[in-house]
Amino acid sequence: MERQGGEAETIDAELPNYRLGKILGIGSFSKVKVANHALTGNVVAVKIVSRQKLRNMDLEENARREIEILKLLQHPHVIQFCEVVEMHANIYIVMEHAESGELFDHLVEKGRLQECEARHFFQQIISGVEHCHRNMVIHRDLRLENLLLDSKYNIKIIDFGMSNTFWDGQLPRTSFLNPYSAPELISRKPHNGPEVDVWSCGVILYALICGHLPFMDENIPNLHKKIRGGIYDLPENVSDGARYLILRMLEIDPTKRITIAEIRQHPWFQCKLPC
Repeated sequence: MERQGGEAETIDAELPNYRLGKILGIGSFSKVKVANHALTGNVVAVKIVSRQKLRNMDLEENARREIEILKLLQHPHVIQFCEVVEMHANIYIVMEHAESGELFDHLVEKGRLQECEARHFFQQIISGVEHCHRNMVIHRDLRLENLLLDSKYNIKIIDFGMSNTFWDGQLPRTSFLNPYSAPELISRKPHNGPEVDVWSCGVILYALICGHLPFMDENIPNLHKKIRGGIYDLPENVSDGARYLILRMLEIDPTKRITIAEIRQHPWFQCKLPC
């Protein structure tokens, strides 16, 4: 979702209980604004989803699924759902406001993170993702831009628009692909679910420690070729523990990829030394 600047506070006729402020981001069928509850003054984030754009893009089911998933998930590192207001023109999804912005921007500001800070964020990401999987939810769009930071710089996983559940075995294919996507998604192969999120977590950990993505190419076919082949360089200054986890998460064979449970048991993950 593209980030935006400031905007005067307004009241939407369809959402009279909230005073809408600046735009936090704009997507293909929605925008997110910061807002204050008119009575309590509580600060929230409001995702404004255009019904017309949903119909035009045939994404009505995705929006409905995202709302149900947000209602289901209750975890410190998953964005907190507050309420949904469904009106004629728009659907308003009210959530907690993570005021420190995207993990992406934090990384850009620092260039790259020390391993102790990267591990701190990674532990929280894995905790949130594990909660999703325990509730049979696969995110499928984990990336730095979809990880927000609250006032205490704790991780909040957002944007479940591409998510799905895996109650009935294999998940449907998706056309939404990016540099964080697993090889089986790039190759449009059927997939069971959790392993695609593990791959994305591997890309995220690599980026936090190295300061850039493992798979980069302006030419999309070349990018997809690198992802399918697991072609990337891992700098020598990465510690043995982090190196092991990255290599195991970025295993191109999903049946051999490390699991969340195995990640949790690894000594590098369990280390809690302060920066």
